[in-house]
Amino acid sequence: MESVLSKYENQITIFTDYLEEFPDADELVWILGKQHLLKTEKSKLLSDISARLWFTYRRKFSPIGGTGPSSDAGWGCMLRCGQMMLAQALICRHLGRDWNWEKQKEQPKEYQRILQCFLDRKDCCYSIHQMAQMGVGEGKSIGEWFGPNTVAQVLKKLALFDEWNSLAVYVSMDNTVVIEDIKKMCCTLPLSADTAAESAPDSLNASTQRRGPSACRPAWKPLLLIVPLRLGINQINPVYVDAFKECFKMPQSLGALGGKPNNAYYFIGFLGNELIFLDPHTTQTFVDTEENGTVDDQTFHCLQSPQRMNILNLDPSVALGFFCKEEKDFDSWCSLVQKEILKENLRMFELVQKHPSHWPPFVPPAKPEVTTTGAESKSEAMDNSKGPSKVFQSLIFITVNRTM
Repeated sequence: MESVLSKYENQITIFTDYLEEFPDADELVWILGKQHLLKTEKSKLLSDISARLWFTYRRKFSPIGGTGPSSDAGWGCMLRCGQMMLAQALICRHLGRDWNWEKQKEQPKEYQRILQCFLDRKDCCYSIHQMAQMGVGEGKSIGEWFGPNTVAQVLKKLALFDEWNSLAVYVSMDNTVVIEDIKKMCCTLPLSADTAAESAPDSLNASTQRRGPSACRPAWKPLLLIVPLRLGINQINPVYVDAFKECFKMPQSLGALGGKPNNAYYFIGFLGNELIFLDPHTTQTFVDTEENGTVDDQTFHCLQSPQRMNILNLDPSVALGFFCKEEKDFDSWCSLVQKEILKENLRMFELVQKHPSHWPPFVPPAKPEVTTTGAESKSEAMDNSKGPSKVFQSLIFITVNRTM
């Protein structure tokens, strides 16, 4: 396998000098819920695009699983696209959609912490190591190409162990988003210090009465919503084009995962009938944390004009992403879907209020028990004071998958 990957490392690259520039036209460009007027705001547009975290193939990282590949060239493109979509959700969660990145400028500590979640190390929560190994439970061997739904399921499982970002990840089934299930998963009743030790309803009621009405107000767990879709047989059906583009206009948009057979791209917007995407198909050398605890981020941002493709050339297997930091964001998203998506005769997906009666009961995902390495006990592995990297270094995810 290493010889095959070595061939890909040498052949797969982006020749940025040959990328087509944006036309000098009086048109609107939409990027993850924000619009830019191409003729007068081109520099602002390019700055917005370059601020997105860009994950590509890497080489010379520690072998996955100890004896597996040390590069993901040739097989990891959909995993990298999944990383980019999730990273955008974390940017929105901690820094906001309007946050911008500038080259060689000091960044907020939250930015550095987000970036460290994705480094190519086994102890980083969303590393290529964790994603590849979690994919084994989805029937994917390490080194095998993922589809959009598989990477969504992997992110959903990994997020259960990520207490810092504390995301609720919902992956829709059968082209259907169920409002009731999402509210059940995201609306949690915060427990105060004096109620945490008491689980009986009477104790909880007494506590909330003492603390006033606001104490019982449910908290909203930030939502990463992923909607895997099949929009045709061999190519995207043109009837879905307008609705698909409409998703990039939504303030909650995280773009889409998709591309062409065995070539995944992260779609972040559109210009006319052309989709704008970040391409993971270039191989860079593994980057690690420096002595001062920061990461040199120059290779994690695409500073060239992004690539574009006609929307009708898109493979019909895609996954849409949305982020709702607060409940009002989700309610607004539901209204937009009702207005822009469900108006079509042939709907791209469905949004329903109640859990379908013929489906199995919805159970919000919970962190399963884990198997730890012999050097550390379970309690040590899950000690939050040691930080997320310590937690993830201790987990054997293939064992975890079999218990879920």
